[in-house]
Formats: sequence, structure tokens, C-alpha cells
Amino acid sequence: MQTIAKIISYIFHPLLFATYLVIVLGWTIPRFIVLPQEAFLPFTGFVFAMTFVLPVANLIMFRAFGTLSSLQMPTRQERLLPFTLITIIYIVVTIMFFYKVRVNVYFNKVMLLVCFMVLTATVATFFQKLSVHSLAICGALGIMLPLNKAVENGVMLWPTLAVLTLAGVVMSSRLYLNAHTPREVMAGAVTGFSIGFFGMLLLF
Repeated sequence: MQTIAKIISYIFHPLLFATYLVIVLGWTIPRFIVLPQEAFLPFTGFVFAMTFVLPVANLIMFRAFGTLSSLQMPTRQERLLPFTLITIIYIVVTIMFFYKVRVNVYFNKVMLLVCFMVLTATVATFFQKLSVHSLAICGALGIMLPLNKAVENGVMLWPTLAVLTLAGVVMSSRLYLNAHTPREVMAGAVTGFSIGFFGMLLLF
């Protein structure tokens, strides 16, 4: 069971959620990403490289130099420097989307919300440890819920239900692994959902 919980934590790593959002929105609401069909896969790869590969490469570097005892970053103190660097990367990427990458402004706003979630997680880590897994998946849920109202054909219903189910699975896995306390998991969930949901209402 512990192995399954670890696999779930890896598959739904917080740094992967920008890529997952690109895939879900690109397939269900193509107008969110105004790109030719042949450009969608390279664009997804670009998002994956910038929001996952680059941050993970920096984490591996920190681990190699002994700054981190583990890539899981079990303590709040260990998370401060890597989280700060990851936040800078996400800010730069978000600015690139607004000024350099030609996609729909709707998706740029979604990336802005993702960036704000990363920033919030970093700022919160200076004061307390919270579950970034919970923050990420509940943030995705918060982003997707209002889109069900905006899309008339109900195409977002099943993806939203899937994410809702996965949120429970991911949070349960973090608790099972003793990576977080229930309070830390709940704090991450409430923070992520609030930013995603109310951010969508504000920006759209």
C-alpha cells in the first residue's frame, strides 16, 4: 500500500499540474489555447520543460550539493530555498506567456493563477508547512469548477469529477505516507481551492 501511495504522489506531483491543465484544457476547451493542432504537442512539451523539468533539475542540483537531505524535502526549513527558486521560475514563465508566447489570454490567466499558487505556497512555507500536493490538485479543481458553468456542452463535467476523486486519493496518500498531518493537508487544500476558484471568478 505504501508503494501505491508513493506512486500516486509521484504521478500527481505539484510541479506537473501546469502540464496536466494544458492537456485537459487543450482537449476539452480548445479555445483556451489558440494554437494549430500540430503545435499543441510541442507547446505541451514546452510547458512541461519549463514548469517541471527545469524546477526538478534545480532540486536535483540542491540535493547533489547537500542543500537537501531528500528530494521529498520533509522539513519546512529545507523547502524555503528550493521553493523560492521555483517561484522565480514560475514568475518568469508566466511573464513569458503574457509577452512572448502567442496563446489565448484565457490560458495566460490560468497560468497566472498557477503562478500565484506557487508563490502562496512559498510564502506560507516561511511560517508553516503545508501540503503542496493538496494545494495543487485542489487548486486545479478550483480552476475547473467555474469552467463547467462557462461551457454549455458539459464537456468539463467528467474531467472535473475525475479531479475531485483524485483530490481525495492524493490527499489520502499524503496522510498514509505520514508526509503531512491532517491539518497541513487541509490547509493546502483550502488554500489551493480558494485561489483557483475565486481567482477564476475574479479574472473571468
